[in-house]
Amino acid sequence: MENEISKLIKLLLEKYSEGEIDKEIFISKIKELYFEDIGFAKIDHHRNLRRNFPEVIFGQNKTPDQIVQIAKKILNYSKILLVTRTNQDVYEILKKEIPFLEYNEKANLIFTKFPEGQSNLKDGITIICAGTSDIPVAEEAAVTAYLMGNNVKRIYDVGIAGIHRLLNYKDELMKSNVIVAVAGMEGALPGVVSSLVDCLVIGVPSSVGYGASFNGLSPLLTMLNSCSPGIVIVNIDNGFGAGYAAGMMNLKIL
Repeated sequence: MENEISKLIKLLLEKYSEGEIDKEIFISKIKELYFEDIGFAKIDHHRNLRRNFPEVIFGQNKTPDQIVQIAKKILNYSKILLVTRTNQDVYEILKKEIPFLEYNEKANLIFTKFPEGQSNLKDGITIICAGTSDIPVAEEAAVTAYLMGNNVKRIYDVGIAGIHRLLNYKDELMKSNVIVAVAGMEGALPGVVSSLVDCLVIGVPSSVGYGASFNGLSPLLTMLNSCSPGIVIVNIDNGFGAGYAAGMMNLKIL
């Protein structure tokens, strides 16, 4: 997928070469592609060119007006928008300004649909989680990977307390290029999954669990100390980071 920044640079070059814009306008437009300073935020439009995915808005602690202003600027150069850690109220405000947005209430995400449609999505990513309480983090990973151009398979509530549930999906897991495994409590799921498959497993410790899980610290340490090779771990509740990494990896696989 050619991103909007690449298209814009080609258009600017054509206009400049044909004399439709002068050198000063051409330079000012190119400078704006690096980042746009709107006072309270400096929007990294150039990220779309570097990473083939636009800057993502982390909604926590931002006001609705700040999110609206940043979102509009991002959409000037990208067809993709993702706002994480937000809420329904912000979505209702944003939708008045940008009507084509979607809201994932499980993960509190605001996003656009993948611009090229479902038929252009690449298979290979599976998102699994140990319990229903882990779904918000798993959904954050799933939506992020989807927006990067991946057809994401979801398998939820297959924790090791009932390991027969996980084993029921072994054949599907074996078809994956990369698996994101979300778990709270003791966090053993990624290690178990890694022992069953031949692909990379990205472990996501969630903050779900009773007191001694220490809001995700216990599963984080379990995953970091896994004896099963082929596991990498992201931060506690970082579904976005896991989905982004999985999306990049899957798109690199031929």
